[in-house]
Amino acid sequence: MVDPPIAFATHVHDAPAVEVRVNFGMLAGREATPAEIDDLAAVLLTAAPHVSIISEQRHEIGPDVEASLHQVRIELEHGVVDENPAALDSLERALVEAAERWAVHCAAARHVDV
Repeated sequence: MVDPPIAFATHVHDAPAVEVRVNFGMLAGREATPAEIDDLAAVLLTAAPHVSIISEQRHEIGPDVEASLHQVRIELEHGVVDENPAALDSLERALVEAAERWAVHCAAARHVDV
């Protein structure tokens, strides 16, 4: 049996049809909990049949900058939603509004001062 690789390079990445980024850590001062991610998923599934939610610790590092933040990304793959430009625009607005309401609710419920 061959062990799967732990680290590997990828050369192709298909951009999602829709991507929404939520600066959760900046608002709440903490990472989103698994239960909060589940709550977000329940809300988003009312607008789209399938979503990917990525909860990540992001580090931007360079000679003149060092930043660390917690970000939640919402992605919808091609073929999952109507890709008519008007429909996509409407869906994006709905997802952004839902994600913003979710983040504000989570931060109000439990905020960590940084």
